[in-house]
Amino acid sequence: MKREVRVRFAPSPTGGLHIGGLRTALFNYLFAKHHNGKFILRIEDTDQSRFVPGAEEYVQRSLEWAGIIPDESPIHGGQYVPYRQSEREDKYLKYAQELLDKGLAYFAFDTPAELEEMRSKLKDAGLVNLNYNSASRMTMKNSLTLSEDEVNARIEAGDPYVVRIKVPAQDEIRLKDNIRGWVHVHSSALDDKVILKSDGLPTYHLANVVDDYLMEITHVIRGEEWLPSAPLHVLLYRYLGWENEMPEFAHLPLILKPDGNGKLSKRVADKAGFPIFPLTWIDPVTDQTSIGFRESGYLPDALVNFLSLLGWNPGTDREIFSMEDLIGSFTLDRIGKAGTKFDIEKAKWFNQQYLNSKSNQELGEYLKNELNTKYDIECELATAESISAQLKTRVTFLHELVDSSLIFFEKPGEYDQKIIRKRWNAESETALKTFAQNLSGKEFSTSEEIKDDFQNTMNALGINPGKVMQILRLALTGEGSGPDLMEIIRILGSEESNNRIINATKAFNQIKRADQDEEKKEDQ
Repeated sequence: MKREVRVRFAPSPTGGLHIGGLRTALFNYLFAKHHNGKFILRIEDTDQSRFVPGAEEYVQRSLEWAGIIPDESPIHGGQYVPYRQSEREDKYLKYAQELLDKGLAYFAFDTPAELEEMRSKLKDAGLVNLNYNSASRMTMKNSLTLSEDEVNARIEAGDPYVVRIKVPAQDEIRLKDNIRGWVHVHSSALDDKVILKSDGLPTYHLANVVDDYLMEITHVIRGEEWLPSAPLHVLLYRYLGWENEMPEFAHLPLILKPDGNGKLSKRVADKAGFPIFPLTWIDPVTDQTSIGFRESGYLPDALVNFLSLLGWNPGTDREIFSMEDLIGSFTLDRIGKAGTKFDIEKAKWFNQQYLNSKSNQELGEYLKNELNTKYDIECELATAESISAQLKTRVTFLHELVDSSLIFFEKPGEYDQKIIRKRWNAESETALKTFAQNLSGKEFSTSEEIKDDFQNTMNALGINPGKVMQILRLALTGEGSGPDLMEIIRILGSEESNNRIINATKAFNQIKRADQDEEKKEDQ
């Protein structure tokens, strides 16, 4: 009988969720939903020394914002509660003891100084492998070299110890990765990893294997950095008799720096000036604030679409995918092995596409509310919708929509003097003043009507309309380029447009006279 697909995203609450972690969560989610399976969020918080307050809540909020909703989690519950590893300690101790009883793990009492001495001796001997392994463990203080009585005495006396897995000396461990194919590792290349720490809590290696087994995880989809640990996990499945229930593995390619030279990091992102976290993260230790993608203006659907194509491809030239589209299309065999560059300009492009696809009504409601909240500007919804229609193809982020709309509510305070010097003359002054007079008292329902009126006015004056379009725009908005000029006039209304043109002509003449006075001084 085929098992239900069950995958897990298992972050450690040690800080903000890196964008690479969000991609890992997304790929797990898409795979699960493609197969009508379950997506589990499990918090791996056994390393209490690195625990950061608020990090778990941050992870959950980030996933929710991105639309990656777990079926089971510390919040949503599920049949395999609890979903925090710090609350599952008894389960790990049971299996650590089973490994000890089978002779597949052992107690180790070595101090940090003794471990460092061991590595130093191996290095002096010219060895490359400095691990605690089958070659070196018999020279150390552990239950393989000490008598049973001495081991028990040390434990009863409260001596610090860890439990290490006993890796076989001569064995080949292999696993099939859904992305990379068969992976073969000789056991001599592995070290006897600690599986139970001195504080009684398991390390990642034991805890994740035990939890994946108990939670019936069918596929482990995680970052490439965990590939070197995979053979050890295979060995744990073998030692615990769970080989037939072992999940399939898929190790995702790295997300690289924009130049492709090395792994993307917070330092690289900070230096380049783009976000690295889904939401703004305030480090409770350093109090440093890192602005998130959300606060930078990125739409969650756009970011999800962008992230989905970092390492995965649909096999076509198609780029725009809704979450539903991604779920329908996503398969592991379309994930590449090579790392993929993080292109923030592409992320912006996706955001612009998604913003542009929003209805004028939705954007208008947003704009109306933001103008009132941010600038105390009252705006009719119909006007806000018209403005949004004109601006949404010209902006990348929602906050730019708000700022760009101010030209419709505030008279220009400054004008580009380069345009004035190039375009302002007797002809253009006549054109603007005449057009302003024609506007006064008229009502227009469409921009086409305004366009016809403008062209008729210019034709009557014998002036080429193209010669005065830019200076007219400057008079109305203070800018030399922007959305459709006739639509700007329609939204502003005839009277407001008239007033702005008249005020601008006065300002243009003052600037022109000032230039002429300056030229006279230079000639004298």
